[in-house]
Amino acid sequence: MIDYLYLRPMVSFDNTEIAFKGKSNAELKRAHKLFKMVSSNSMVSFGKWATNVALTIHFPIRGMVKATIFKQFCGGETIAECDRAIKDLWDYKVGTILDYSVEGKESEEDFEHTCSEIIRTVDRSNREESIPFSVFKVTGVTTFALLEKLNSKTQLTLDENRQKLEFYDRVDRICSAANSANTPVFIDAEESWIQDAIDDIAEQMMAKYNTERAIVYTTTQLYRWDRLDYIKKLHATAKGKYFLGLKLVRGAYMEKERARAEELGYKSPIQPDKISCDKDYNSALEYCVKNIEDMAICAGSHNEESSMTLTKLMEQHNIRKDDERIYFAQLLGMSDHISFNLSNASYKVAKYVPYGPVKEVLPYLLRRAEENTSVAGQTTRELSLITSEIERRKRRN
Repeated sequence: MIDYLYLRPMVSFDNTEIAFKGKSNAELKRAHKLFKMVSSNSMVSFGKWATNVALTIHFPIRGMVKATIFKQFCGGETIAECDRAIKDLWDYKVGTILDYSVEGKESEEDFEHTCSEIIRTVDRSNREESIPFSVFKVTGVTTFALLEKLNSKTQLTLDENRQKLEFYDRVDRICSAANSANTPVFIDAEESWIQDAIDDIAEQMMAKYNTERAIVYTTTQLYRWDRLDYIKKLHATAKGKYFLGLKLVRGAYMEKERARAEELGYKSPIQPDKISCDKDYNSALEYCVKNIEDMAICAGSHNEESSMTLTKLMEQHNIRKDDERIYFAQLLGMSDHISFNLSNASYKVAKYVPYGPVKEVLPYLLRRAEENTSVAGQTTRELSLITSEIERRKRRN
């Protein structure tokens, strides 16, 4: 394996002027205060408890949430309210991935509403170069319980069979809309004990819609030790039949996964340590770039080293920086030093822009805050970069 870390860097992630060029002084100060707050485990735990209490007693916290954490990490409550975020990102050639982030619904009516909303994001992206992808979670269009049953491959009841057909129909309608709009759609990864069921339908949709280009993307979480092999097997299955669409992430359920494995007494699906996770992630990037003629990828990562590795892989394999088959992606409000410096260097970059009613998006926001405290160095790095830019502007003035 070539050590791509020693190839000439194609971009620097230390340029805070480029990273925060679109942010006012007031926005930088607000972000600094917010990351300072989420850097404290005790503050995040208290905030989660206080928010749940406020919701239980119907205390009016919507305005406070919308002006702080929602404003940092979300585009708005509706697609229309995301217009400003979409424009601000596209001013610097950073695309938008509209992410309807409402979670925890259970009724058929809610699933239909979510399906229709996702199709609206596809329709919106069809009209604008600034929105290169759509995305959804399958738990937004069916029950977690059904996915567990499908994952275990046990006999379904008549009602569960009906639910399965309706679930598959919703996913197919979304993918069909994406195909008609020629706009790729990501199917997000979730917990390991429902992921086989998600993989099954994602593979079916790729086989159906990816015959000419990658329209449907499945997501692989490389914090699992089995996912690099899965990517290789998936490629072998698809080769010559359809194009693979792959979004590569590290993962978002590590603590939950380990706790469940310990409680139920099975081998944890999670990598033994961060080094192993990073190694598999970078190996997956290398494998995909070497086989880019058969696939398209999106590297969803806030990791500087992996982002840099991908730029070097592209250089090594003589792939243009603006090749449509390779995208970088980060979340809105995070890792702007990666997103905007990559875009400034002409790479294809997009930001996940979550949206939805404030109360409905709170579970997503609280998880974002918890993840920032659990990922070593993430919040410290954000704070350091924001501080550097604030100081740079003071010196300039």
